[in-house]
Amino acid sequence: MIKRSSGFTLIELLIVIVILGILTSVALPGYQDHVRKTRRADAQGALTGLAQAMERHFTSNVTYATGSAATVPTIFATQAPIDSPTKYYDLRVTASTATTYTLQAIPIAGTSQVEDGRLRLDNFGNRAWDRNANGAYDADELCWAEEC
Repeated sequence: MIKRSSGFTLIELLIVIVILGILTSVALPGYQDHVRKTRRADAQGALTGLAQAMERHFTSNVTYATGSAATVPTIFATQAPIDSPTKYYDLRVTASTATTYTLQAIPIAGTSQVEDGRLRLDNFGNRAWDRNANGAYDADELCWAEEC
């Protein structure tokens, strides 16, 4: 009588591991890109919320200037996402006068968003996204879309 062994051979297991490795190498970058976009959308929403807070402050006080400090908003959250314990962006009022303001969402050092660049929104509703993270807003970066 011949004894049959059941189970998987080493070759079969190695083939499965290789297939899983290939699938992971294809899926992981797409997932990471999706997470980065979601975090950026959270920061865009937080900037819009801060802009609304600035407008409410202006309506009550007839000035934007006292609604903010030079670096930290005093009438809204200071980081985004607002409802998460892990923060990826600092929200800042980078310029403010009695009649104008400029808001920025700046990626926090040490997070995965650092290479995603800054977001900007001003009192006129002008938006910019420093996609190449070089510290300047180029002509093709004057919107929040992937391509302007």
